[in-house]
Amino acid sequence: MADVAALAGVSVSTVSHVLNRTRAVEPTTRSRVEEAISSTGYRPNHVARSLATASTRTIGLAMSMLGRDTYFAEFAHAIETGARQAGYSLTYADTHDDTATEHLVVAQFLSQRVDGMIWASPGSPGASVLRVLPTVLVDRLHDERCDQIGPENVESTAALVHHLADHGHRRIALVAGRADFSTTRERLAGYERAVAERGLDTDPALVVHAESESEPARLALHALLGAADPPTALVSANNAMTLGVLRGLRDLGLSPPHDLALACFDDFDWADLVTPGPTAMRQQIAPMGTRSVELLLSRIAEPDLPYRVEAVPPLFRVRESCGCEPGGGPTLHRIPMAVPRLAGRTADRAGTAGSARA
Repeated sequence: MADVAALAGVSVSTVSHVLNRTRAVEPTTRSRVEEAISSTGYRPNHVARSLATASTRTIGLAMSMLGRDTYFAEFAHAIETGARQAGYSLTYADTHDDTATEHLVVAQFLSQRVDGMIWASPGSPGASVLRVLPTVLVDRLHDERCDQIGPENVESTAALVHHLADHGHRRIALVAGRADFSTTRERLAGYERAVAERGLDTDPALVVHAESESEPARLALHALLGAADPPTALVSANNAMTLGVLRGLRDLGLSPPHDLALACFDDFDWADLVTPGPTAMRQQIAPMGTRSVELLLSRIAEPDLPYRVEAVPPLFRVRESCGCEPGGGPTLHRIPMAVPRLAGRTADRAGTAGSARA
């Protein structure tokens, strides 16, 4: 570093700030330092740095990633990219959405001396676990004293129900996920609110839980359409269950929207290649992943910051599965942010006002 500093005509501390992104550096100065790094072939010695600073420049990522849809894979990719750009490496652990496995993962991360953890926990982790490492919870928001970021679920699901009601449907079903997921509870709350606001049928049989998986959703679709008074429209609460719903419709020789109007939470990369395309809430996965890294690194740098809970609204892509006419591509609607509940909860838990990002 001293050689780089001498060549660039700056102090060693300036070289450190450029490498570690710990302070803003003038663009011209940064450019000189980067040129000096390139010409000398300098590479930071992370082992020496960890011994000197008690930091391993490593982040632990705990989420259920195997045998599922691509949602968490995309999330993990965004997190890894953000960490690498900040000069951190990532160590992965698959929790399988199992509480006992999660506690083993936390112990593993502690033994590896990671600087912090990003965690998609199905249930509330508990204060005793969250005290041991700087932590950001992602995807599923909990009533915990830590930084969190996930999708906005209540307004978004309500918007799907309102959209189907606008097409004249009164019996709208919901294929919901695992009951212990906070995302499931929030999407169910959005569904129930919209049903009440529009005066739709409130038959409890219209809500079925499909464990956030494809095959239970396929079976749930059969049960719904085999009932004496079946729904005319349906909201699927994640993309794995949407695949199950579509398979169930195929089993019965049916298709949306003529036999059943369909709107989905989560979108698919291939959605614009099929007809009818699914009307869906597309989560902003990459921004959430990137932001989770920013939240964690700021927490590591400033442990006494107020806790922040941020909800990111999905993008509403209207296609044909709901009954809308083909329009040569998806129509994009933006869901307004309405998350004073989250900001208030942050203030209550942290003692100071938090923030909610649009």
